[in-house]
Amino acid sequence: MERTILEAQSRSKQLDDRSLSIQGVDVLTPNGWLKDATVLVEDGKFASIDSCSSPNGSHQINTKGLQMLPGIVDIHGDAFERAIAPRPGVNFPISLAIAENDRQLIAAGITTFFYSITDSYEPGLRSREMARNLLDFILDTGKSTLRCNSYIHIRHELANTDCYDELCDWLKSGRVHMLSLNDHLPPPGNPQKLLRHLKGLRRRLSLTDEEIDELFARIELQREPGHQQVKELVELAHSLRIPVASHDDDSEEKVALSQSRGVAIAEFPSTVELAANSRAYGAAVLMGAPNLVRGGSHLGWMNAADALRAGVLDILCSDYHYPSLFHAPFKLQELGLMPFEQAWELVSGRPAVASGLGDRKGKIAPTYDADFLLVQPGNAMPSAIAAVYVAGRPIVQYASLC
Repeated sequence: MERTILEAQSRSKQLDDRSLSIQGVDVLTPNGWLKDATVLVEDGKFASIDSCSSPNGSHQINTKGLQMLPGIVDIHGDAFERAIAPRPGVNFPISLAIAENDRQLIAAGITTFFYSITDSYEPGLRSREMARNLLDFILDTGKSTLRCNSYIHIRHELANTDCYDELCDWLKSGRVHMLSLNDHLPPPGNPQKLLRHLKGLRRRLSLTDEEIDELFARIELQREPGHQQVKELVELAHSLRIPVASHDDDSEEKVALSQSRGVAIAEFPSTVELAANSRAYGAAVLMGAPNLVRGGSHLGWMNAADALRAGVLDILCSDYHYPSLFHAPFKLQELGLMPFEQAWELVSGRPAVASGLGDRKGKIAPTYDADFLLVQPGNAMPSAIAAVYVAGRPIVQYASLC
């Protein structure tokens, strides 16, 4: 039964829980495994990782037989939308939905999460109003209730030109930590993309065919001014050192446009060739862990395993399924594509670097934030997680620790 380690450690008589000594653990360090190590955490950061005994005054935990992994850094995930609207047009309060989502993130081993919030022309779940309410809760009113390190990734739709100044203000005030450029509006004369877009709309919204036709007619007029706004947004993001990502580049022309925009992260390029072109200009290629776990893209695009074989995959994200991100490194090892030690980098160190957090997240090393997992070895499922720590503080415990 899940219980908080904060309760379990009450026996420490309120000894400073910012000074912690974890003993006998096998640690995945940037240089590989360090067996039977002692990890000292002070003030929420890793102080030392070695084989020495712990200093007096620290709270000591015996973790013999467990492994310590860097906490997962997920820079693209939108499964929280299903917590808000589990059925089309059926919404739950944001406070309830995001609190439950936070528990799911921790249970999946995700200690740093970028809420990938779609800033779209759609009403409802992906509207500007919803984006505004999510930012207000995650960054302000609900911040103290969330245990996962929470960041904002705005997925801006090109055809959403309303309230442009508000979006700029979010970037300028530091409320947006990553910006991706999306254009899901199906181009004229492409029935395949139109059907796909309509399917997505009906999955999220309760709209009649007439209402959808009216929506398309209105937003089609916003495409051209949207191009100018995106140009300005990219310049603003670069000036503020906010990472910019492309999304679903499916042609050489789109890859070239992303290159001209100085894109740092290429999300879900459609083919190995386009992914290689993205990497050639310096972008990190991101794909979904569900693609790897399921054995292919749900859209029929590039297979993540093929991308790795071709050497064009840098980062894995949860996309729409949080547990896949923990399982993915084990899957890569199972397929013989990458040693586990390197595979875990795809869900920790590399996404931290790409998102601008590489100096404090994604590694078990001195001065880095003490976000980590204690896991039972030999189990590729999230059920292997024995405990989760964020900033040196115990969040949940699923197994007894001495």
